[in-house]
Amino acid sequence: MSPETVGLIAGGGQFPFLIADEAGAAGLRVVAVGFSGHTDVSLAGRVDAWSELHLGQLSKLFRFFKDQGVSRVVFAGAVSKPKAMDVRPDFKAVKLLFKLKTKGDDALLRAVADELESEGMRVVSPLELVPGIATPAGVLTSRRPRKHEWEDLEYAWPRARAMGRMDIGQSLIVKSGMVVAVEGLEGTDEALLRAGRLAGPGCVAVKVLKPGQDERIDLPAAGETTIETMIQAKAACLGIEAGHSVFFNMRESLSRADAAGISVVGLSDQVLASRS
Repeated sequence: MSPETVGLIAGGGQFPFLIADEAGAAGLRVVAVGFSGHTDVSLAGRVDAWSELHLGQLSKLFRFFKDQGVSRVVFAGAVSKPKAMDVRPDFKAVKLLFKLKTKGDDALLRAVADELESEGMRVVSPLELVPGIATPAGVLTSRRPRKHEWEDLEYAWPRARAMGRMDIGQSLIVKSGMVVAVEGLEGTDEALLRAGRLAGPGCVAVKVLKPGQDERIDLPAAGETTIETMIQAKAACLGIEAGHSVFFNMRESLSRADAAGISVVGLSDQVLASRS
C-alpha cells in the first residue's frame, strides 16, 4: 500500500521542518505549500512535493493538495502579520472572505480549515503528529517565579484569555499588576521588546490559546527565540499555557532561561491554584 499523504501548510520558522521530518520518519508522504516572503524555501528539500504560493492563492493551494492525494492537512509556522496585510486574494479567497463577519486570525484560519474539510481533507493539530512538543504543566526552569511574579501571572492569566476571546492576540505582558503590552500584528517578540522599552526590567509575559480557538491551526508557541527576546527585553518570567501550546527545543531553551535567571511556567488553572 502507498503511504498516506499529509499536506503541510507552512509558515516561517522551524515548526514546518519539525513536522516534515517527524511525519516523514513515521512513514508518511509529506507535501508542502509555502508562501513567498514567509516560508523558508529550503523546506522544499525536506518534503516529497513542494509548491510556493502568494498569500491568498487558495485555488492553487486546494488544487495542489488534491492533485497530490492529500488526506490530512496540518498548519505549522508563523506568517508575518504586517506582511500578510499585502495579501491579494484570488476568487476563491474573496468568496470566503465575503462570508466572514470578522477578519481576525482565528476566523480566517478556521474558514480555510472548513473549506479544506469540505473537500475531504481532514485538518489535524500538529500535536497529532508530534505530541512530544506540547508544553508540560508546572515550573519548567530551575528558578521558580518569585512571589510578585506569581501575582503577575495570576493577574495576566484571565486577562490574556479575555483578550483572546476578542481574537486580538495570544500574548500579554504585565508588570506590578499593570498591563504593559498587548500582542497585536507585530507578534510576541516585538510585544516583549516594546514592553521592555516601556517598563524596564522585570516584566512577566503570559501566552495562551485563545478561548474557543481552533487548536488545529494556530497553537501558541515558544522556544529559543522567545527566551533570547526575553533576555534582550530584560523580562523575568514567561507563562505559557500547558498542554495547548508547543515548546520548541525545550531542553536547550530552558537551559538558556536558567542561565539568564528567567523563570518559565507551563500555566493552567491547577498550576496557579497549587503554587503555594
